Amino acid sequence: MRIYYFLISIAVLHLAGCNHKSHSEKHEEGNFLVTSPIKKDTVIHHEYVSQIRSIQHIELRALEKGYLQKIYVDEGQAVKKGQLLFQIMPIIYQAEMQKAEAEVSFADIEFQNTKSLADSGIVSKNELALSRAMLEKAKAEMALAKAHLGFTEIKAPFDGIVGRFNEVRLGSLVDEGELLTTLSDNSTIWVYFNVPEAEYFDYATKPKPSDPTEVALRLANNQFYEHKGKVETIEADFNNETGNIAFRATFDNPKGILRNGQTGNILMPVDLPSALLIPQKATFEILDRKYVYVVDENGVVRSREIKVGAEMPHLYTVHEGLKETDKILVEGLRKVKNEQKILFHYKEMSKIIADLTQLYAE
Repeated sequence: MRIYYFLISIAVLHLAGCNHKSHSEKHEEGNFLVTSPIKKDTVIHHEYVSQIRSIQHIELRALEKGYLQKIYVDEGQAVKKGQLLFQIMPIIYQAEMQKAEAEVSFADIEFQNTKSLADSGIVSKNELALSRAMLEKAKAEMALAKAHLGFTEIKAPFDGIVGRFNEVRLGSLVDEGELLTTLSDNSTIWVYFNVPEAEYFDYATKPKPSDPTEVALRLANNQFYEHKGKVETIEADFNNETGNIAFRATFDNPKGILRNGQTGNILMPVDLPSALLIPQKATFEILDRKYVYVVDENGVVRSREIKVGAEMPHLYTVHEGLKETDKILVEGLRKVKNEQKILFHYKEMSKIIADLTQLYAE
């Protein structure tokens, strides 16, 4: 009998514990978090794939045919304006130059003699003019020979970085116009990115500040470039195939980190004055449409379709479907049903934003 009462006591305590646990769980499930949308001046960033180009990027080609006699630089080397890069064998052009100099000397002597005779009245002025013309012709031919001789020296037209050699080596026979290498001026970088037509109109129709729009550049390693760029140019025509138009942003590159041909992503700021913000986690989707649960004054939840505008980290802007005075369910969306009455506690949207920022920053 004593054992029987003991077992009954245990069963009663167990049921009481279960009831207490069940009541606790029910209370916990019934206490939901709600908030209200907040209007706030916001800045979002549109992101565009971009291509990085040097402000000057040229091909260096042979101006005369001949054997490559000397290479004074290496691939990837920084050079100064006027620095000698390549020497094409100049023997033929040196001979032509010497010949031209000799012809100038001969023509000059002829002219001086003719001038003396003309001064004495022995020869006519026409003969003197002919002699002067022959001298000028000889000087012009010497200038041409000098230019050809100069073409055998390939010099840097500006400060820059030498590119890859185009399969040219010492002793190679290069043709006139043959590509030797490239030269890039990376002190300033142009970054091109394509903007859709709708976003172009948003940009073009808004009042512009006196200073150009600043943009950020995310590099291939997902890190941001340390300097901001400025949007300075928009191309004249849209691409009919893609519906985009090209923007160009200019970046300073004092450390030479950026190189011609790199890729990255441009982030361009867009101001959203008085944007209505809600947490992303307060929404759910049905057939590609977004909804929230709106809680009325009696604690009854009802689903409502909304139109989402911009997407930000952890937040949405809402174009239609909500107003500041509405209360929306933030957590436990899968635990409730439409027209269900719930217990809830309210938290300011500003505090939720602060909590989300701190949570994802850790």
